[in-house]
Amino acid sequence: MKRGAFGAAISAGFLASGVAVPLLAAASQTAHRGDIAAPGFYQDVLPILQEKCQNCHRPGQPAPMALITYKQTRPWAGKIADAVRSKTMPPWFADPRYGHFSNDPSLTAEQIATMVAWAKAGAPEGNWQDAPSPRNWNTEWHISPPDKIVQMPEAVPIPARGEVEYTYEIVPLHFSQDRWVQSAELRPSSWAHVHHAVVYIRPPNSEWLRHAPVGKPFTASTLSDPEERRQAHETTSDLLLVYAPGSAPEEFPDGMAKFVPAESDLVFQMHYTTNGEAASDRSRAGLVFAKSPPKQRVITLQLNNHALIIPPEADDFRVEVQGTLPNDATLLSFFPHMHVRGKRFEYDIVHDDGSVEILLRVNYHFHWQLSYRLAEPRELQAGTKLRAVAWYDNSRNNPHNPDPEKTVTWGDQTSSEMMVGFFEVAVPAGMDKWRFFIRHDEPGGKTN
Repeated sequence: MKRGAFGAAISAGFLASGVAVPLLAAASQTAHRGDIAAPGFYQDVLPILQEKCQNCHRPGQPAPMALITYKQTRPWAGKIADAVRSKTMPPWFADPRYGHFSNDPSLTAEQIATMVAWAKAGAPEGNWQDAPSPRNWNTEWHISPPDKIVQMPEAVPIPARGEVEYTYEIVPLHFSQDRWVQSAELRPSSWAHVHHAVVYIRPPNSEWLRHAPVGKPFTASTLSDPEERRQAHETTSDLLLVYAPGSAPEEFPDGMAKFVPAESDLVFQMHYTTNGEAASDRSRAGLVFAKSPPKQRVITLQLNNHALIIPPEADDFRVEVQGTLPNDATLLSFFPHMHVRGKRFEYDIVHDDGSVEILLRVNYHFHWQLSYRLAEPRELQAGTKLRAVAWYDNSRNNPHNPDPEKTVTWGDQTSSEMMVGFFEVAVPAGMDKWRFFIRHDEPGGKTN
């Protein structure tokens, strides 16, 4: 199972940092359009910010500015209006015609109209006594306060320039008993340099990277064993979590959790990007344990196509892959991944009569990658045919394309491409990934 480069460090919120933004002209505390009072910050705008924006736009989070107070928000009023009108903020890239998702942060038409009218009126403050109570945000974690925080033992130095090979750190958990993890979140110490992170669960009987250093950063090229150099890029171990800028933490409802066997290790796979400033990173993973053993185990699966070959100047090149579920499962969420030539990504069910049911279609955004959680988990029967389809823009019209004259193939770095459709399913608690892939309808229980 190969893993790719996930996301690019966010350098912008409403606009790139360093761009000068003129302040709005002074406005009276209560502005009017005719006889109708304009929206005020405290009574009209702040509730929307609390509900839709402050999750990222607060201290300690990756957004470049806080939107907690009137003083913080007012200089950005015009940019906020532009962003909500164009629906670029809050970030959400799913085509609304397909599927319903519990983590959709999109503003309603009424909320958009309120934000635009507020900026147009000069961003009036309104009456502070009308303000809602402040949101009681956790100091740093989006999940509940973790029961266990696992930190990479050593910081990884990141150069100012150049490509950085995937870096690994193996961290023993020293769990004396099996654990069920209901929520998990990764927090980099250098947001701007973490291009992606994948945290794997390495059970005690696994031979994966068994002779690699423990508690120290290493890369594939620093391993002396050729087999382990290969293993650094492939594994059948289950994922605890995937992080990319914009992605949500792993959080499952009661009765569902990820399984971590006693005496397991966590393997942090880190992909760093350079931005002209040297730095270091020492990421942490926060874990919240289930209060009781769940009925269902969550596993992460994927549909990927390693054989993609994208011709030069192709502006809408299509790649697909499909497979069938070997056993019944409950479909929970999607996480599509491509690199900078990625344009659109789609998940489908292909029915026996040849008809196609679109589950999710994403207008892909490499620099702000999201997961998409089904509002209603979908029960899928064994034999269901799932398909992932990706489209790429390798033309010079793509402003992020590093070389439109290049034939592009699979690769770890963003100058190459990937096509990975991660998705999460819930299965019976006693079933692991190996058992899930035993097809009971075939003679001898053939493994897929």
